[in-house]
Amino acid sequence: MVEFKKILCPVDLSDLSVRTLAYAGAVAKWYEGHLTVLHVVPSFTPMEVTTGLEPISLVYATPRDEVLEQLRQTVVAAGLGAGTVSLTAAEGEVAATVVNQAVEMRTDLLVMGTHGRSGFDRFFLGSVAEKVLRKAPCPVLTVPPHAPATPPLDVALRTVLCPVDFSPAALQAFGFALDLARRADASVVLVHVIEFLAEEEPLGNAHFNVPEIRTYLLEDGRQRLDGLATGAPPLPRGVRTVVVPGRAHHEILRIAANEHADVIVMGAQGRSGAALALFGSTTQQVVRGAGCPVLTVR
Repeated sequence: MVEFKKILCPVDLSDLSVRTLAYAGAVAKWYEGHLTVLHVVPSFTPMEVTTGLEPISLVYATPRDEVLEQLRQTVVAAGLGAGTVSLTAAEGEVAATVVNQAVEMRTDLLVMGTHGRSGFDRFFLGSVAEKVLRKAPCPVLTVPPHAPATPPLDVALRTVLCPVDFSPAALQAFGFALDLARRADASVVLVHVIEFLAEEEPLGNAHFNVPEIRTYLLEDGRQRLDGLATGAPPLPRGVRTVVVPGRAHHEILRIAANEHADVIVMGAQGRSGAALALFGSTTQQVVRGAGCPVLTVR
């Protein structure tokens, strides 16, 4: 059973933090969970800068109380009651501190933006989001700057898109997608992409028929995906299936746009239970290019 009871949302206090918090608050509401909002600074203590003659103490960091007040204002701007969330300010390297906080809190879900103060291009996650995605101990919901919700406004999900390659991680993600759709009163679109064989015919000495094999793979994919959909617990708004050939991340993003998906839920294999094995490939490309939030499930 999916339980997002402990939700951690690290923010950088930029304008984009409000949008990320709106999604974190919505998930907390759907799952009756508790939301903790975190801001990380390099240090709360004065820093010494040497001029070449003598050290001069300069205070660059904002005092903890002021950081907490800024967090409170950001939470209110996102349409969340300040009394319904916990506010935390911590010091350290941002990505490592976020992961450590998630471990210490036994967090069920991390919600974070993929575009912060540094103004990264939309095709780059930025070092913080990338490091957290690689090492997070729990599912991560990444919210792009161009996500459709306009806070302060209740986030509504109508369509949950779930790519499936029938791996254990993908099947687990399907369970998350079903539960999220049930709680948010949304439909689920299951997508399977056949990423095999080029369009051109094989060389003359090949002993197989490319179009015939492609047709077989598409039909096999449809049967397996339909079986997965019909065997799932029923949803009020239903589960639909789509099977297409092509590059996985291209097709997933195309279908997500055509279906006006409000969130993509997908699995990712891990290296030694930590880093994303597909990072730099399908998973990362979808997170980078999606116009809606992406829930990455290990």
